[in-house]
Amino acid sequence: MDSLLSLLPHIANGITLGLLFALIALGFMLIVGVMETINLAHGSLFALGMYVALFLIAPKLGWFPELQAAYMALPIATRYALAIFFAPVLVGMFGLLIELCLRRTYGRDPLYGLLLTFGASLVIEELIRLTWGSNEQQLLLPASISGAFMVGDLIYSKYRVFASAFAVIAILALWLFLQRTPYGAIIKAGAHDSEMVRALGINLSRLRAAVFALGVALAALAGIVLAPIWGIRPQVGVDAVVPAFLIIVLGGVGSLWGAVIAGLMVGLVVGLTGAYASEWSLMSMYILFIAVVTFRSRGLFGKKSVLEV
Repeated sequence: MDSLLSLLPHIANGITLGLLFALIALGFMLIVGVMETINLAHGSLFALGMYVALFLIAPKLGWFPELQAAYMALPIATRYALAIFFAPVLVGMFGLLIELCLRRTYGRDPLYGLLLTFGASLVIEELIRLTWGSNEQQLLLPASISGAFMVGDLIYSKYRVFASAFAVIAILALWLFLQRTPYGAIIKAGAHDSEMVRALGINLSRLRAAVFALGVALAALAGIVLAPIWGIRPQVGVDAVVPAFLIIVLGGVGSLWGAVIAGLMVGLVVGLTGAYASEWSLMSMYILFIAVVTFRSRGLFGKKSVLEV
């Protein structure tokens, strides 16, 4: 019983990590589904979300000291809320520039899109280094979600509870948007058959731009929420894009709830492995991936291919 109780914090941390992994993967999956392009810049945009939030919470406006002083006089909770809202919007707008460049690759060999987004990821990472430096930084948090609380004899982080609740709300909001709005129906139709969407008179270029911006904004949102857990550094995007790719394949490409369940599985495996053998915590998600796709190549909830018998 005591050993089970000692595992509860690791399970809680695994659930938090899994939900945030799922949020990253859902943005990645939207872009893959509608645009049929693997966005290798997804991780760098995830990191950019962290740094934009860092700026919005504690801006350094050397030329405008009065404006900086007035903004810093706002409560930290207000500045954090502004960062949560505006940072994904700003990063999503930046993502539109990448999508504009990607348009020349549509209908061509997928390698062109891969190379372009890979190049974009390198450019974004270097821009981050030039603007904010290479040293690891931390995001300031409101006092209400900082610190810890006791449940019996166990200590839990307030922030991890907040991060889990926030990720659940964001995932449900995305599901409601895709299932209950006409725009969501268009996105789902575009993922199923883009040419049919074009035939129905829907502007496919605008659809792709909107989906790319939405996917990038979700990556930035996940980055902001994960920033206090992982820390902020230019290369942190690599830690995000690899699990995101594994999760969408593991859950089944195109399945929202498959990605969520796969994200939770990966988070729990990483969290529980870390409790016993921390050096194997990252390797465990690759072992899980191999074990699942060996017996179910299309993922947990992927649709059956016509090539399968």
